[in-house]
Amino acid sequence: MAGNSNLRRASKVKNDEFYTQIIDIEKEIKHYKEQFENKVVFCNCDDPYESNFFKYFAMNFNHLKLKKLIATCYDSSPIAYTQLNFLGEEKTIPNKNRKAYKIEITEVKDFNNDGATDLTDVKTLLLNEKNALTMLKGDGDFRSEECVKLLKECDIVCTNPPFSLFREYVAQLIEHDKKFLIIGNKNAVTYKEIFSLFSKNRAWLGYRNINEDMWLIVPKEKACEKIVDGKRLKHIMACWFTNLPTTKRNEELILYKNYTPEEYPNYDNYNAINVDKVTDIPCDYYGYMGVPITFLDKYNPEQFELLGIMNTGEVNVGIRYENTAHGRPLVNGVEKYLRLIIRRKGNEN
Repeated sequence: MAGNSNLRRASKVKNDEFYTQIIDIEKEIKHYKEQFENKVVFCNCDDPYESNFFKYFAMNFNHLKLKKLIATCYDSSPIAYTQLNFLGEEKTIPNKNRKAYKIEITEVKDFNNDGATDLTDVKTLLLNEKNALTMLKGDGDFRSEECVKLLKECDIVCTNPPFSLFREYVAQLIEHDKKFLIIGNKNAVTYKEIFSLFSKNRAWLGYRNINEDMWLIVPKEKACEKIVDGKRLKHIMACWFTNLPTTKRNEELILYKNYTPEEYPNYDNYNAINVDKVTDIPCDYYGYMGVPITFLDKYNPEQFELLGIMNTGEVNVGIRYENTAHGRPLVNGVEKYLRLIIRRKGNEN
C-alpha cells in the first residue's frame, strides 16, 4: 500500500511541475535583499543542475550575503539528473538510475577573477571543499524526514513547489514557522487554508502584480505555448506568496468614489454591497463589501479587514450566504465571479 501511495505521489508531483525563468526570480527577490543577509536559504523542490532558483542564489550568494544555500530534488522529477550543465551541454541519466540528492553551498568564489560571480563560477562550486553534493537516502520529497530536517535548519524557503500540493506545502512551512517566498497558482488564495493565513496576516502576496501572469518553463514531454531562446514556455496563472515583510503592504489605497445604492447594489444572498473594480471601492462606506480577488494586491491590513470569500467549491471563511446552491454571489439574480468580503477600518465619523 505504501508503495502505491508513493507512486501516486510521484505521479502527482511530476504532472504539475513547471520551472521558473530566472528573470522572474530576479525581479521579485531584488526587493528583499536585506532580509536574505546571513540567512540559510532552502530550495526544497529544485534539481540544482536545472533549477533557476539554485542558479540565482548561487550567482548572488555574495551579493545577498547568504550564510548557506541548500537545494534538494525529487528522484522522480522529469529533469532530475538530465544535467543540462551551466554552459548548455546535456548529459542524460536513465530514469531507473536517478537518485535524490542535496547540494549545500557555504562559499562562492570568483574562480575566473572577472570581478563577478557568474555561471562559469557556479559550474565549479563543488570544487570548493566547503561545498558538498550528498545523495539522499529517500526520494527527496519535501515531506520526507531528511528534507524536514533540512527545513528546520533553514531561515527562508524559496522555490516553486508543485501546485497540486500547495496546501500541504504551505501548511508545513507554517507548522515549522518558516519564512518563505514561493510561487503558486493565484487561485490558491481562495483555498480556505491559504485565505485564512491572509486574513490573519500570516501570509500575503509578493511585489509582482497578481494580474501579471507568468510564463513558466515546461519539460519536453509537456505541451508548450511558445519557444523563446530554446525555452519551452507555458502561460500560467501564478504569483508570489510570502510572509517576508514588504513595503507594498503598507501603501494606502487611495479611494475617490462615493457610495450610492444604485452603483453599489447589495447581493441577493449576502448582506454586502458589490464592487466590481478595486479602484471603485467607495471612500465613504464602512459596511461589508464584495471585491474581486485582485484586491489582495492592494490589501493594507491597517486600512481594511479581510473577512471571507464567496466562492464555488470551497468552504467559506467567516461568512454565510442564503438562497443559493453554491457560493457565488448574486446581484439581481445574476451571478458574479468570486468575491472577497472586506470592510474598511475606522468609521464614517
